[in-house]
Amino acid sequence: MSYMNFKDYEKLDGRASEEKFNLYYPKAAILLDNITNNFYLKKDIIKDISFRSERFKRALVAQINYFTEMDADTFESLNKAPQSVQIGSTNVSNVSRYNASGSNESKALVPDDVFIYLEGTGLLYRGVPSC
Repeated sequence: MSYMNFKDYEKLDGRASEEKFNLYYPKAAILLDNITNNFYLKKDIIKDISFRSERFKRALVAQINYFTEMDADTFESLNKAPQSVQIGSTNVSNVSRYNASGSNESKALVPDDVFIYLEGTGLLYRGVPSC
């Protein structure tokens, strides 16, 4: 299922090149399908209410922009930067803004922006469906 093409992505303030869009789109779509309990694999995004479908598309754009900005699309590649580097007498540390030691902090695979777009749409619902 294709939720958008590159032109749609650009219209929604996408910042990636077409090459990066094509690279990151498949993984971003799979992540959003997972987050939304495969809602749009079961329901046609074109026939759905515009509020929900537009918010989903904006979340997809945010995910692709995040992958592009980080130049990575896996948890391991997002978090492979060393905590500190020492060259001679110079020491550069990537200190955490949450934890003074910098330990136990990692970058999320899905940015908070995605959840901001999806909040209030019902797409984040995790309850048991009624029969």
